[in-house]
Amino acid sequence: MSTEIKAELHADINAEFKVEPPSTLIIASRESRLAMWQAEHVQARLAALYPHCDIEILGMTTRGDQILDRTLSKVGGKGLFVKELEVAMAEGRADLAVHSLKDVPMELPEGFELAAFLEREDPRDAFVSNDYASLDALPAGAVVGTSSLRRQALIAARYPQLVIRPLRGNLDTRLGKLDRGDYAAIILAAAGLKRLGLPERIRALLAPEHSLPAPGQGAMAIEIPSGRHDLLAVLAPLNHLATAQAVIAERTVSQTFGGSCQIPLAAFATVDGDTMRLRAMVATPDGARVATADASGPANAPAALGRQVAGQLAAQDADAILAACKLAADA
Repeated sequence: MSTEIKAELHADINAEFKVEPPSTLIIASRESRLAMWQAEHVQARLAALYPHCDIEILGMTTRGDQILDRTLSKVGGKGLFVKELEVAMAEGRADLAVHSLKDVPMELPEGFELAAFLEREDPRDAFVSNDYASLDALPAGAVVGTSSLRRQALIAARYPQLVIRPLRGNLDTRLGKLDRGDYAAIILAAAGLKRLGLPERIRALLAPEHSLPAPGQGAMAIEIPSGRHDLLAVLAPLNHLATAQAVIAERTVSQTFGGSCQIPLAAFATVDGDTMRLRAMVATPDGARVATADASGPANAPAALGRQVAGQLAAQDADAILAACKLAADA
């Protein structure tokens, strides 16, 4: 059983271990404003549950925050945002780390696991512009900024007349580049804007039918050293079952195809009672070749549904599409 699937079951772990929280808990976090908001949110949730526990935040700068002149696919992928936090846990300087789940690699290093998935915020992509109301309103040749190959592929497929350029940096940096006039519009995750109290910057929300979200988008995850049953018990009340089921299904699709930043891949699951619907997409960065999949199944078997949808993509020659992506990335 994978560590992520175990996280889905942690809701009952308190009954098994009955462990009191330690006197102190240290949360490792990136130092961006959004990352600190997320860490402070977890800190507040834990403080409400365990008022006698001293909960501190260790802010850190990761390589992903430092390298801003190249796309993630060129410099090492999503692991650049979590490595330093994992080192802090391994060295005993932190007990847990809080992440935006879409920034977490599909395969964690040995010795770590995801202990809880917090209830998901809005998973959709957001269109942000100072001058235009939507992607449809942008004139030919307008420059759109995005850090995501997934968004690049989806926009290129529907709006070939637009120019898509890389956009790196934390949320405030990206908004600053838009306000400086470097881009006519940028595409961001709606969740980050809403969490930082900036919903007014959203000119339009992109429907999943037009911009299928990335695996885990809008969800927060808590990572811990493997084998820390005391922490599993402490964090169990924060685990949101429907979110855990959905993101496990999504990440299973991504894991099947390598889970790399070099892959324009989308996967988005919704849970309705005991049923889950999972949609997924793989494409070339220019949007010229696209494979899509859509299936439903029991919500309590998310990994199985993820494998089913991955099989649908594979049947549409997804491997050839991904091989083309690798060639483009290596060029």
